Amino acid sequence: MTEPVIIGSERSEAGLPAGMAVLLTGGSALDAVEAALRLCEDNLADHYVGTGGLPNARGEVELDASVMVGSTRAFGAVAALHGYPHPISVARAVMERLPQHALLVGEGAELFADECGFGKAELLTEEARKQWREALSVTGESVEGENTRGGSGDIAYRLAALELVKRLAPHDGPWGTINVLALDSSGELVVGVSTSGYPWKYPGRVGDSAIAGAGNYCDLRYGGAACTGRGELSIRATGARVVVDRLAAGDDPESACAAMLADAATLPDEFRAELRVLALTPDGRHGGASGQRGSTYCVMTGSDPQLRFARRRVLA
Repeated sequence: MTEPVIIGSERSEAGLPAGMAVLLTGGSALDAVEAALRLCEDNLADHYVGTGGLPNARGEVELDASVMVGSTRAFGAVAALHGYPHPISVARAVMERLPQHALLVGEGAELFADECGFGKAELLTEEARKQWREALSVTGESVEGENTRGGSGDIAYRLAALELVKRLAPHDGPWGTINVLALDSSGELVVGVSTSGYPWKYPGRVGDSAIAGAGNYCDLRYGGAACTGRGELSIRATGARVVVDRLAAGDDPESACAAMLADAATLPDEFRAELRVLALTPDGRHGGASGQRGSTYCVMTGSDPQLRFARRRVLA
């Protein structure tokens, strides 16, 4: 039997204990990842996943999520999902109930969620709405009630929103996509990712979280990896897949993560923001890397089921 291990990015502590509880009772890595991420999606204090996520430039919350199983490399994802508070569960349903597809977006993802019987909810909380209004007020124009189509005011608003996205940094406090990677007692490895995306993003923007090989990749032969932060960079660098390829070549998890970030750092990007990555191997080794000192990730194991924080390697 394999010792269960579950790791997660910053703020995954809201759900990781629930995931470990699944693993300690002999449950699957897939169930553990879903259980952990659902609680993270329900955490109203977290404005980068699920209910309470910060909205796009129109004031609408759009959610992305994916899950990948290492033994089969089965993958399910949803993107630009409105009104469903647990995108990780919808992503799992895509993988299991709609195996002829891997990714559903927007209206199609919502139709599928409804067909599967998932409950709807209001995702935009008053706190998130307040942050959105305050942020957009930097332009000096009110966006309250903006609903025009094709007029000069509508165009001006969209251009202003794009400029705002260009110059706004994330709000103070913990931020970013949440990754959860789990290894169960049978030796199965699963990676899950959930996010509300970059705040004030252009409507319909999809980052790396819903894209296999970018924000999420898992191959039981070598390991799994997941990214958080600047999703467009991870897409261009095929971040998670590169990490797994480095594991296959013999790198330890921390070195594999650092090598990917070093490569991504060479890409020109006028909107550059930090990219972080985690990795977990089939024998339970794990590691992470980031561009900021003090960055951590969460770890729980079968022999040490207390939630602990490990440091990521800092990219020089």
